[in-house]
Amino acid sequence: MNIRKIDDRFATTGQVRPDDVVQLAQDGFAAIVCARPDNEEPGQPAFAAIAREAEKHGMKAVHIPVTGAPSAAQVDRFEEAMETIDGPVLGYCRSGARSAALYSSIGQ
Repeated sequence: MNIRKIDDRFATTGQVRPDDVVQLAQDGFAAIVCARPDNEEPGQPAFAAIAREAEKHGMKAVHIPVTGAPSAAQVDRFEEAMETIDGPVLGYCRSGARSAALYSSIGQ
């Protein structure tokens, strides 16, 4: 994974795999937010598999699938999720761009 830290609260990366989650927990992430729809491409792990691993390691997992630019409803849901999470959050999608777009849209 190529994690790109945006600030102390949020970082982004491309696709997370279930076996990545233990390292993310060890790195101090409190939660994972997935902006990628399930079945976007063949071989992509389902969000449910990531969420199960996150839960095993005491992390929260939130799925806000985005295609294209985030909608106002998706941004609202993301902002609500961020308000319930104490600690650093890792957002992921195919490249990290949609996750970054969600984060940059909150509060606007």
